Amino acid sequence: MSIVSYLVKRFLRFDKEQPFIFLSALLAFSGIALGVMVLIIAMALMNGFDNEFKKKLTVMNYPLTIQPKFYGSVDTALLQQLEAKFPELAFSPYINASVLCRHDTMLEGGYLFGVDFKREAAVNDIVALGLKHRIPTGFEVMVGKGLMEEYSIAKDAKLTYIFTQLEPGGISMTPKMKRFRAVSTFDSGLSAYDKGYSYTSIESMQKILAIPENLYDGIHIHSPNPEADIARVAAVLPDSVSIRGWWEDNGNFFAALKMEKMSLFIVLMLIILIAAINIISSLLMTVMNRRSEIALLLSLGASKYEVKKVFLLLGMIIGSLGIVTGSLLGFLGIWILGSFDIISLPADVYPTSTLPLDLTALDFFSIIIGAFVIVVLSAWYPAKKAADVDVLTVLRNE
Repeated sequence: MSIVSYLVKRFLRFDKEQPFIFLSALLAFSGIALGVMVLIIAMALMNGFDNEFKKKLTVMNYPLTIQPKFYGSVDTALLQQLEAKFPELAFSPYINASVLCRHDTMLEGGYLFGVDFKREAAVNDIVALGLKHRIPTGFEVMVGKGLMEEYSIAKDAKLTYIFTQLEPGGISMTPKMKRFRAVSTFDSGLSAYDKGYSYTSIESMQKILAIPENLYDGIHIHSPNPEADIARVAAVLPDSVSIRGWWEDNGNFFAALKMEKMSLFIVLMLIILIAAINIISSLLMTVMNRRSEIALLLSLGASKYEVKKVFLLLGMIIGSLGIVTGSLLGFLGIWILGSFDIISLPADVYPTSTLPLDLTALDFFSIIIGAFVIVVLSAWYPAKKAADVDVLTVLRNE
């Protein structure tokens, strides 16, 4: 057994004469384990919520949307051209209008979409689920579950939609109004969309707004990889239309989520940093109490490198055990939170009623590497102090 291994094992044992040194090392181990565990669970939660929001926003905002720059530039000819060039993508033309939905004395602002429900079901899974009960025809409408519940709207109830477009009425201009029958519902899991979005047939919207049959307000596109397909589709589009991805409409939101995740990572990493201070204090106390032994070892031929290595290994062992233990506890916490309904979330506030957990390999290794770097830096200073012990002064006085 080398002198380094022998001394490391000896210094790790419980010392009855100096129990506080062992207690300090134990606190350092516990703090690092706790910090790593909390970081793993927190990053899994942040990723989980991030993914859930992306899923919901992708569905209701659509992966890609083609919009006109000039009136009449999105038409049936463009739709047929795109379907012929990209048969692997799903396209759904739409007409939309800002409306006020009135039921009895209650009003709710939102958007009314006129769509081809067969095409819309291919690009919107939420609408497809709502169509299983009944497909709206004529002046019938599909409304969100949130609107139905808040206003206690019964099935087949009449809803009056007030459009922002004005039409002549006697000596004044009055908004267009039309009554629709609510025959089906959709549930996106996001109350803002459930209250604000309604769907009817595209033919009904064309009649109400006096839009020619071959013209649309835009085309929704479903793509499994919209970041790559946006460039392909844009390359064949005429200059009279533009295409946008769902992430462009929600860039600020996801930038805020990313900043929040980074801030949380830095703040929770401070827990590990505070625990590492215990490593420094524990090793410094060991150095101070073992000064005579260190000086004796140096006088007998041990090199400063070996002494430094002893205390560096001591700190790394304490920290590494804390990191491994914290990782195991973190994964155990993720399994418990994901397997048992311990915490329930309000479905009208969050996109899911259960805790979403998703720990990426990048986040996991960032936590492990960051914690290990802190441990190594914490052990380096006491190790250096041990190697710099003045042999003559210590042996003369002690």
